[in-house]
Amino acid sequence: MTTGYLERGALAGVVGGLAYGLFVALVANPFVAGLETFESGHGHAGEPAVSSLTTSLVSIGGGVLWGLLFGIVAFGIAYYFLEPVLPGDPVTRRLVLAGAGFLTVSGAPWLVLPPQPPGVEQSLASGARTAWYGGMMVAGAGVSVLAGVVYRRLAARRPAVRTAASLAPLCLLALPVVLTPANAVHGGVPAGLVVAFRWTVVFGQVVLWATLAGVHAWLADSTVQSAEAADFAVLND
Repeated sequence: MTTGYLERGALAGVVGGLAYGLFVALVANPFVAGLETFESGHGHAGEPAVSSLTTSLVSIGGGVLWGLLFGIVAFGIAYYFLEPVLPGDPVTRRLVLAGAGFLTVSGAPWLVLPPQPPGVEQSLASGARTAWYGGMMVAGAGVSVLAGVVYRRLAARRPAVRTAASLAPLCLLALPVVLTPANAVHGGVPAGLVVAFRWTVVFGQVVLWATLAGVHAWLADSTVQSAEAADFAVLND
């Protein structure tokens, strides 16, 4: 494996993680703080145990670490092996990989265990939730691979047909959703705020994976242009 793939994956991860950490610090954390105040009975929640600055710095640092992990694993290692079989142009290939990463890490698990705001109690035991989350990650990865296989098998078909057929395996994720044990939740947060919280979490993950894909594509394009410029300079010496 060339170090170039790992370096680009790591750099994309740092930038993507920084974008994600800033989103958490500037958007998600204030939202969560508001929900906690709401949970306390619309009153003052008292002095926070940790300052907002410290919380923001921890969120940004944590975001960078998550981005670095996903950047190296998905765009440093996985992309190295999957690049020849991913569909589309270079940008599309990275977006497809980012979509598969989002589906594996977050999208599929959230179908059975959606993000819950602070203060919400869940009836399903933590061990069972962990097992289901891990199982859905495996299911998300499997469906992503199956979608890629279908796309390649239909190489002779029209692009619209290939795309539609390759998305069909996503329907298989409905099966574990039906089989998941009931997980009743209890809390004082209104349903509208719960939905808003979930979409905030989803958007943060989309920001992370989209930034990873975009920065990785830009880094690869810059590397190609630098190599071409170096070759041109050698030929004209």
